[in-house]
Amino acid sequence: MTIQQLKYVITVAEKGSITEAAKDLYISQPSLSGAIKEVEKEANLTIFNRCRAGVALTTEGMEFLGYARQVVQQMELLESRYIDNRPEKTRFCVSTQHYTFAANAFVELVQQFGQERY
Repeated sequence: MTIQQLKYVITVAEKGSITEAAKDLYISQPSLSGAIKEVEKEANLTIFNRCRAGVALTTEGMEFLGYARQVVQQMELLESRYIDNRPEKTRFCVSTQHYTFAANAFVELVQQFGQERY
């Protein structure tokens, strides 16, 4: 199973249709359907129930989707950190009671120094 196949599973789940997901992914519907079947075969489970109206996640599929999303997010973090060479954002933390004046002061601080830096 590849990261690309996991991305396919996520997109199909979000769209609720293999045909619609294939359009968004710029691949043919048979190729996408085959990739999903490969993942299901390799994982030895049924991720989607297929019908004329589209697809629906099975109970096992919902659990699988949660793990797939975590893997893809971790891969994206790795890529952004080490491959894309984006500079890491500076971290600035504030601990306070939830008072309106404190929240307003923090918002003003972020606006003054820019959200792109922090």
